[in-house]
Amino acid sequence: MPTYLAIFDLDETLIAADSASLWNNFIVTKGLAPVSLLTQEQAMMAAYTKGTLDMDSYMTATLAPLKGKSPQQIKPLVDEFITDIITPAIYQQALERIEWHRKRGDHILIISATSEHLVKPIATILGINDVIAINLEQNHGVYTGETTGILSFKEGKVERLKIWLQQQDHNYKGSYGYSDSANDLPLLNVVNKPFAVNPDPTLAMHAQMKDWTIMDWRHDNNILR
Repeated sequence: MPTYLAIFDLDETLIAADSASLWNNFIVTKGLAPVSLLTQEQAMMAAYTKGTLDMDSYMTATLAPLKGKSPQQIKPLVDEFITDIITPAIYQQALERIEWHRKRGDHILIISATSEHLVKPIATILGINDVIAINLEQNHGVYTGETTGILSFKEGKVERLKIWLQQQDHNYKGSYGYSDSANDLPLLNVVNKPFAVNPDPTLAMHAQMKDWTIMDWRHDNNILR
C-alpha cells in the first residue's frame, strides 16, 4: 500500500547549524583550506539569507579544497567532523519527528543544498537512506572541485525531486515537507503538508499567511547531547 513521503531539509532544520559552513571552518582548522575561505563563505552565506546567493559561485569557492583528492582521502575528516561537530547539533525533536514518520511507515527523504560528501554520511547517522544533495564531479577517482547535474537549491530541489519520484516503483498518498528557509519555498509549495521548522523571518511570515504549521526546535534542551 502506498505510503506518505516525508521530505526534510538538513541544515537548520534537522541540525542546529549549517553543515557546509561548519565544514568550511573545520577544514580551515585542519589546514586543508586557507583562512580566506571563511571570509568568502561569510559573505556568501549573507547572500543566502537574503535569497540572492549564486550557488554555482558558492560551490566553486567551497569545493576548491577538495580538488585532486579522493573520497577515501576525505572520509576520515568527514567522519571526525560528523562525530565531533554534527552529532551534538542534532535536534532531539528532529529525531522524534523522523521516528514519528518511520513508525507510520512513511518514506523519509533528505533534500539538501549541501554537497553529497557531507549530506549522505549525516543522513546515515540519522538512519535515513534516501538523499538528494549537490553531486560532486569526479575524474579518475578524485574530486575535480566542480559539481555535476542539477543543483538541489531553490527550484532545483523540485526538479531533482521530480526525477527521484520518476525512479520510484510506486506512488505516494501524499507528502510532508520540512524546512527552515525561504529558499525552500519552491519545495514547500509542492508538498501536501508543508511545515516551517525553525523558520527564518521570511518563511515565518509566509507560513503565517498560508496557515502552515510552524515548529520551533531552537531551544537548548531540544538539541541532542
